[in-house]
Amino acid sequence: MEGIISRVESKDYYVYELKSHALIRCVLRGKFKKDFSLKKDKLYQTDIAVVGDKVKFDLNDDGTGFIYEIFPRENYLSRKAPRIRGASYRGERLEQIIASNIDQVFIVTSISEPNFNNKTVDRFLVACESSRLSVKIIINKTDLDKNNSVKHWQSLYTKIGYEVLLTSIKTETGIDELKLKLPAKKNLFWGQSGVGKSSLLNKIYPHLNLKVGEISNYTSKGTHTTVTSTMFFVGDNTYIIDTPGVREIDPYGIRKEDLGHYFIEFSGFINECRFNTCTHNHEPGCAVVQAVKEGLISEERYDSYLRMLETVEEDINF
Repeated sequence: MEGIISRVESKDYYVYELKSHALIRCVLRGKFKKDFSLKKDKLYQTDIAVVGDKVKFDLNDDGTGFIYEIFPRENYLSRKAPRIRGASYRGERLEQIIASNIDQVFIVTSISEPNFNNKTVDRFLVACESSRLSVKIIINKTDLDKNNSVKHWQSLYTKIGYEVLLTSIKTETGIDELKLKLPAKKNLFWGQSGVGKSSLLNKIYPHLNLKVGEISNYTSKGTHTTVTSTMFFVGDNTYIIDTPGVREIDPYGIRKEDLGHYFIEFSGFINECRFNTCTHNHEPGCAVVQAVKEGLISEERYDSYLRMLETVEEDINF
């Protein structure tokens, strides 16, 4: 039988059978764990198989299953794993895979509560671009936009080439438009804690009944509700992947000289730089810096780029 992993809980892998979409609790066959233990730079055990992976499995007599084959991934989304003691042989940050075989990613932000943070949005975008994923931006809670700042950010990202959806649960702005973009795809929703990701999904698919978090009065940031990524089948060959809200996001596996390729508006200028290893920071003859001076690249995005450049190779294990 073939299926798609819906969620991972310790050693249990919950798999949607492809024809019936029945959810079956499976375990990995021992050979995967043996192969995994032989890897020098092994990741977390949950990364052997992740949400979105297509697998082959057989049923046991008691209705559970065991996975005996994992298909190669078409793509996957990842981040630098949170720091843990003894994570690898030199203590570097490792790669944490969020989900695989994704058709489109929706980066969910809010204009207020918590406040819109373009630096964080840009980190999410770089993580998606480096994995060559189709990505759209949702700016939620537009009913809280007292200064009409949402138009500025929508315009900035639209000019770059991203589709930006404006939504509100309270006024139902943009809900129908968002729903039309989901059918027949594997859709991953990703964003910081508290931006309203689960509330949006509950509005479109009430039967999901996802737990919704409150904003912490102390930090004005969201509180974590989703603990691990979970894929839901919602009919019409459509899947929704709800991901844990994050406080910080660090893209994984990017070198300084490559970062500019994941800021898509740089692409028209990168090849004009004097040096092919240009990091678009301090080098003479940099066409990207010149484009910023001429207003062809926004200062907000360039500032994001410089901040990311400072941290992109920290503690990384290539």
